[in-house]
Amino acid sequence: MFYRPDKGHDLPHDPFHAIVAPRPIGWISTRGQMGDNLAPYSFFTAVSASPAQVVFASTATKPDRGDTKDTVTQIRESGVFCVNLVSSALAAQMNATSAMLAAGEDEFLAAGLEKAPCEVIDCARVAAAPAALECRLVQIVPLLGQSNFLVHGAVVGVHIRPDCLIDGRYLPPDRLSRLGYMDYATVTETFEMARP
Repeated sequence: MFYRPDKGHDLPHDPFHAIVAPRPIGWISTRGQMGDNLAPYSFFTAVSASPAQVVFASTATKPDRGDTKDTVTQIRESGVFCVNLVSSALAAQMNATSAMLAAGEDEFLAAGLEKAPCEVIDCARVAAAPAALECRLVQIVPLLGQSNFLVHGAVVGVHIRPDCLIDGRYLPPDRLSRLGYMDYATVTETFEMARP
């Protein structure tokens, strides 16, 4: 099969969402004028280690947030955000925070998640997350298409849950990733390869 994305396809669901996978989930927490917000984004990755930097893309919009969603609106207001990483133990709560709540409703409360304070930025983080990255906004880049934005952040603080540090290495029990459609995967098996 071949298709051109701008011409569409005859499939019941868009395969592009599943082709680039697995993708890590950036569970983005923000604090803005209307309170705290938490939402998962699977168009997310680290892009540099020195200095540490991450990006995530927000697509679509909400009727009560103009040209975007709560997350990008609050990052515009505050200039900061926190990326919480997700384990399989948090899958149901992560999914619950993807609900389209009204602006100002707190997803932490709706999903029954405990908050913990960030150290460097004024933002809440998911207390149970295996790791969390406190970020300062570098830039928001408009992407092709309506209401598509790339958010670029510099990591200014790193939280690692104590049980996820083993012999000086970050080794969480598992890592939840997005495969596309409604599909997820839990990464539990890893292997090492030395670089040539």
